[in-house]
Amino acid sequence: MSKRTLFFSSPAYLSLRNNQLVWKIPEIEKDDTLTEEQKAAAERTFPIEDIGIVVLDNRRLTLTHGLMDALLASNCAIVTCDQRGMPVGLFLPLAAHSLQQERFAAQIGASLPQKKQLWQQTMRAKIGNQASALHLATQAETGCLRAWAREVRSGDPDNLEGRAAVYYWKNLFANHIGAFRRDRMGPPPNNLLNYAYAILRSCIARALTCHGLLPTLGIHHHNRYNAYCLADDVMEPYRPYADLIVRDIVTTTPEALDELTRATKAKLLSVVSVQVCIDGQNTELQTAALQTAASLAKCFLGETEKLSYPRL
Repeated sequence: MSKRTLFFSSPAYLSLRNNQLVWKIPEIEKDDTLTEEQKAAAERTFPIEDIGIVVLDNRRLTLTHGLMDALLASNCAIVTCDQRGMPVGLFLPLAAHSLQQERFAAQIGASLPQKKQLWQQTMRAKIGNQASALHLATQAETGCLRAWAREVRSGDPDNLEGRAAVYYWKNLFANHIGAFRRDRMGPPPNNLLNYAYAILRSCIARALTCHGLLPTLGIHHHNRYNAYCLADDVMEPYRPYADLIVRDIVTTTPEALDELTRATKAKLLSVVSVQVCIDGQNTELQTAALQTAASLAKCFLGETEKLSYPRL
């Protein structure tokens, strides 16, 4: 079942009632000129079980502890944003799977050869999706990307991921903004990519915890300061879906690059609900993420050697 992504960017009071998220505007609650019926009509409610991600993008939002408890109990990811509107925090449930200890142990005990083999599959899927995204978006030659995807060896010792990235970013925005270099702190549209990737990372991290895996312990990424190494590993083949959304914004509304407006954020948030094809079936990206996480858990448990990733 697909889940809803809720984005709150205006002052509001969020609470829990009858297992529903209740949205109210403080000013309306305090307005004595309104009747109780008028105040009730201004409320919005959302069933907790229908929510997958909540994005909090206003410093005057108030949440009750009961609501947070209910959201986390339903395996919802809560994303908080800073004063610039960029995601900076992520809340996930501590115990989202009944066999969590068993899966933690299998993940921790994964051998180096197994991790390298899993990374090989991940890089083949990522570079293949980059080739498809570039083909869909531009007239650039993609034969080299597809060749590199096939040539990735266990652990990617030849760094074909890096070679593919140079070619991919050089061509993805070439017809609209000229030379582009992917850099988190760089000029637009890096800001749009940062936002889309943060939402994507939250979606993947939620999927991993839902299947009893530690999003911190990666198969390739191992930065000591990164709390979501595994999420960063698994999201790699999913990045091109976000890239296509950003390119569409660059193409259709170039004036939106310098400032992340509410409308632009809404487009970027849609990344979790785009249609993807995984294991021969069409589904939403957030559902595909759960399938990927499930297949990874089976790999750690020795039940399979194949990771399931969507193909563009």
